Amino acid sequence: MKNRCPAASAGQRLIKQPPDRQDGPMEDKMLTKTQAVDGAAIKKAIEGRDGKLLASFYTDDALVRVIDRNNPPSKPREIRGRAAITTFWDDICSRAMTHKVDTTIADGNNLAFTQACAYPDGTKVFCAAMLELKNGQIARQTVVQAWDE
Repeated sequence: MKNRCPAASAGQRLIKQPPDRQDGPMEDKMLTKTQAVDGAAIKKAIEGRDGKLLASFYTDDALVRVIDRNNPPSKPREIRGRAAITTFWDDICSRAMTHKVDTTIADGNNLAFTQACAYPDGTKVFCAAMLELKNGQIARQTVVQAWDE
């Protein structure tokens, strides 16, 4: 499905990962670096298609809700937990498409941004995202997106 577009550099901390994690070298199994979020970091990670960096912005129990034509407001797609969110971002960042973060707005523990995406065939996607932060990381995110049919 090519209809999904997604939906900060201060402070870092290390979090121990469960021993059953099987997704990388031994050092990745032991520690994952997490980062505090701001508009500049979101822009850098999204435009750079850096799924690993994007995943580092989320709390362990974060929730991403996606609202679009296939996932209406009454039944949004819900992606729960850092592992599932990592898979979500890895998928998006692996696609042959460009991402441009146009606007970011920060207000206390909230951060919002808009994003324009384009596939090589000319299909365009527009996303607006609202993030709720907890201790500098994303705890909740709502993405509303529309794409060319």
